[in-house]
Amino acid sequence: MGINKAIIVGNVGQDPDIRYVESNVCVANFTVATTEKGYTSATGTKIPDRTEWHNIVAWRSTAEYIEKYVKKGDLVYIEGKLRTRTWNDKSGIQRYITEIYVDTFLLLNSKKNI
Repeated sequence: MGINKAIIVGNVGQDPDIRYVESNVCVANFTVATTEKGYTSATGTKIPDRTEWHNIVAWRSTAEYIEKYVKKGDLVYIEGKLRTRTWNDKSGIQRYITEIYVDTFLLLNSKKNI
């Protein structure tokens, strides 16, 4: 038994990419940035802000909601599970990507949440 859960609050990096796949199922892909604020250490060393980019995947009704209401810069809350997938690029080099598959999505700068 294990737990696979990610929770992030951040800003959408670009307008979501929306596709409809087999049987007219909607899927949304986009990135979300989370930033940890920098600080000055006790010794006076300045530590800059640190931004992480997260790849997000949403399916079905959640993706349809995202298609209608979400745009670049929006503040969002996402709960989901981490998934890593691999593929070979055109040069035959194996690539991988880690994504958060959305279970719960809230648009924090709007009253329209699901």
